[in-house]
Amino acid sequence: MRQYPIGPPASMLAGVDVALVGLFSARDREFGAKLDVLAAAVEAYGGQVVSRHVQRRGVSHGGAAKMALPFSRRTLLSPGKAREVAQACRTTEVAVAVFANPLTEHQQAVLSEMFGCLVFSGEDIFRLGR
Repeated sequence: MRQYPIGPPASMLAGVDVALVGLFSARDREFGAKLDVLAAAVEAYGGQVVSRHVQRRGVSHGGAAKMALPFSRRTLLSPGKAREVAQACRTTEVAVAVFANPLTEHQQAVLSEMFGCLVFSGEDIFRLGR
């Protein structure tokens, strides 16, 4: 199993292709703007955003009660969306996937292995700027 570092040293974003990923409630109408802010932060550290992947929670019947919850403790996303993003990351050979959502260290490790690239949360990027 390949080990990926936890957290994003600024140098890990410089000159690399990046995928943005986010899980958003169906009630969140600002998800596009939130991804735009995240993209600007990635680009400020020299990364190039090459794809965006969004999973909406609560869109289907019965999902409204669970809108604020992750689909999975391991991947945050549903299994199908996680596979879809993993395939896209491997196909486009992105070096980093940045989530709009907070991630645990376990989620980072699982997703990094699944996606074949470094995975971390946008919160880590914003901490760099402080």
